[in-house]
Amino acid sequence: MKKILKYYAGAVYLIAILFSSCNELDLAPTNKFTDLNYWTSPEKASAVLSMGYSQMFGAEQFFVNEKLSDNLYEGRGNTNEKIITSGQAEPSLGRFSGEWQKCFEGIKTCHTFLENVDRVPDMDEALKTRMKAEARFIRAFLFFRLACHFGDAPLFDYNLTMQESNTIARSPKSEVIDFVRNELNDIAGTIPSKHEYSESDKGRITKGAVMTLLARTYLYENDWSNVASICEKIMNGDYGSYELFPTYEGLFLPENEYNDEVILDIGYVLTLRTWSEYYDAIPLSVGGRVHGFAPTQELVDDYIMRNGKGINEEGSGYNEDDPYVNRDPRFEKTIVYHGYPWKKGDGTASVIYIKPGSSAEAGVSNLDEYAGPGQNATGTGYYLRKYFDPTAPAGMEAGLNLILMRYADILLMYAEAKYESGQMNQDVWNRTIRPVRQRAGFTDASALDYPAGADLQSIIRRERRCELAIEGLRLFDIRRWKTIETLLNGYPHGARFAADNTQYIRLDERRFNKERDYLFAVPQSQRDINKNLTQNPGY
Repeated sequence: MKKILKYYAGAVYLIAILFSSCNELDLAPTNKFTDLNYWTSPEKASAVLSMGYSQMFGAEQFFVNEKLSDNLYEGRGNTNEKIITSGQAEPSLGRFSGEWQKCFEGIKTCHTFLENVDRVPDMDEALKTRMKAEARFIRAFLFFRLACHFGDAPLFDYNLTMQESNTIARSPKSEVIDFVRNELNDIAGTIPSKHEYSESDKGRITKGAVMTLLARTYLYENDWSNVASICEKIMNGDYGSYELFPTYEGLFLPENEYNDEVILDIGYVLTLRTWSEYYDAIPLSVGGRVHGFAPTQELVDDYIMRNGKGINEEGSGYNEDDPYVNRDPRFEKTIVYHGYPWKKGDGTASVIYIKPGSSAEAGVSNLDEYAGPGQNATGTGYYLRKYFDPTAPAGMEAGLNLILMRYADILLMYAEAKYESGQMNQDVWNRTIRPVRQRAGFTDASALDYPAGADLQSIIRRERRCELAIEGLRLFDIRRWKTIETLLNGYPHGARFAADNTQYIRLDERRFNKERDYLFAVPQSQRDINKNLTQNPGY
């Protein structure tokens, strides 16, 4: 991936001036660099493909999708995500136009590459074939993003003319998904498996990534047979060798990037390509700026006890006055709570005081205490730890990779598919939930053994939430489960720090209109240009 990022950094200027347009579907090249004079070397072709990698997904999408779920709460300002979750979104909203634009910019890059790479003289044919397959994956990934957020979307497999881009209509979502699946099936035999790449090509799209994306296209439509079939083949090593990383915390540390659990990630390298979203998510006392987004109490409450019981189950041992002890080991690797022992990059530690009045009692000066809505400190009584990069400099310009696909998700998809197909049993449990929990740090038999007779659907869904929290997948899970209609209607909560630490913080009300809010609005700016673009219901 460092090689990919090197090409990307060197190509930003060159590629940027190839694209300029008001209509995001057109993005026609200028006369400074043209198809006739640019494609002179494999390095220049690689630069365009690297641009496609950078446009496929980024930190800005990774975390904002989580803010649209019940996992995170946007604490300051009237942001796009806060407008959406409050039920007030209009077609002119920047989030809608930004998602549309970023997807079609990336699609344009892929088309530019696919239509011109054959111009490169004396390019190795095997390399060219593989790179074409990579571009087709990126294009399929972007069309899938569009289908997930907008439903019907313009579908095309070549660079549009100006006239076409101003008149093209939306294709049905089913056709977009069929295109994505056909592309993935077609390139699966061309893309190498993870361990067939050289060291310098780590981070490239692999056969495992192709099949994981294919599995997700079926997961989001509750096609359990296809989900189980694909995941089982990945588990059997048909598309490369994957396994759980030994520790949950270590999975998200920079020294363990590209480990055997990672199927596909977004590559970052300090100073070359970085992300800084956690500047507004970690405690102020350890380098944070202001509270931008934080975990909800609802997420905190879903972490089970070490004995495998939910906090409200009889015999769980949960104590509301001491709520953070004996919890799911993943909890403290993900969420910063009052009294949290924060580990710094240099190995030293500090205690994070969040409960109002606690720092004065401890005789310390602290900026992290909850002080009410709209303040610099957390709005929920929690901060984030998972994905904190301990090597990041001041300002949190992190070089830590963000994982888009990993093997634990394959196991959890398989478990869900087998349950929903009526095929869940002890053997499936022992291949999926049990090893995921063992890796997390559970040791009690009551948490690891197959819970015959229990509400397995709730257990599997909760396991997905806690294992994959803050990884951008929760929004799509609650959409496909239809639970978003309940979870995003009403008041989310924060810690028990209101009314002199006797009541849970009540946050701003969220509203979800099931007749409208499963889809984003088609951007008004694009409909003003192209009268053939229809609008989604309710907008």
